[in-house]
Amino acid sequence: MPVKAALRVSNLRKTYKDVVAVDGIDLEILSGECFGLLGPNGAGKTTTIEICEGLTEADSGDVEVLGLRWSSDAATLRQKLGIQLQETQLAEKLTVFETLRLFRSFFRQGPGAEEAIRLVQLEEKRDARVGALSGGQKQRLALACALVGDPDLLFLDEPTTGLDPQARRQLWELIEEFKAAGRTILLTTHYMDEAERLCDRVAIMDHGKIIAQGTPRELIASIGVEHVVEFSAGGTPSDGVLDLAGIGGMAGVRDVRTENGSVLLQVTELHKAVPGLLDELGRQGVPLTELRTHSATLEDVFVRLTGRHLRDE
Repeated sequence: MPVKAALRVSNLRKTYKDVVAVDGIDLEILSGECFGLLGPNGAGKTTTIEICEGLTEADSGDVEVLGLRWSSDAATLRQKLGIQLQETQLAEKLTVFETLRLFRSFFRQGPGAEEAIRLVQLEEKRDARVGALSGGQKQRLALACALVGDPDLLFLDEPTTGLDPQARRQLWELIEEFKAAGRTILLTTHYMDEAERLCDRVAIMDHGKIIAQGTPRELIASIGVEHVVEFSAGGTPSDGVLDLAGIGGMAGVRDVRTENGSVLLQVTELHKAVPGLLDELGRQGVPLTELRTHSATLEDVFVRLTGRHLRDE
């Protein structure tokens, strides 16, 4: 049986004054998959997801959510969606239990407040006021508020921004449990490790357009680079001691760039590139001071496509 689309977006456009936030994008998210929308701040991710959530009206284009449209099926859609905003503002004087009981009252079905608390592992904070929670606990509570309606489609907009590593991993596990239950997730993020762990497919946005789309593995393979070599040497390009042209001409090197005093090489064969680099630095008489390598990531895909990092403003 063919998998149905949980979300279809066609030629979507949205402009704010002189800024084109969303510039004619097309998306199709299949039922049961976790789809990641990636890009730097200002790329148009949040505007796109807010239009899909029914919070913002598009200038033009078509949005179909679970086979329905906001123009005619808003009441039905509100019962089928779970939404965690980029910044969820909850009443700080309510307790965790009171907050979830309130949100549960908005839906016809779904887990009760007590069960939602267990889902996000906040049992010890059941009677704590929201204002006394840590950042990670507030994010888990916001996720619980999105889950109390037993949604078919879950929207998560930058769900782990500002969290410490432990809190991020805890939230990842909760998202993976929701996905394992066969539900659909649309996730926006600028953390590449998050996208590679959680997402079946991703689309990279920049300046309101989708510039690449596919599985993380497909996108990484598309740039023809398997590894990145980063090094620092006794001479830098700025002082004229290090000859980047000679390094860029080595076998297997696809790209050379400098960043914060270091040199980054995108290479196809690590076992050839590293010895070749050492030989070339020896030929130039430049001592190596630091050397690191890593497998190519979605971050490298974005840098290759745009010349800048996803974390850049």
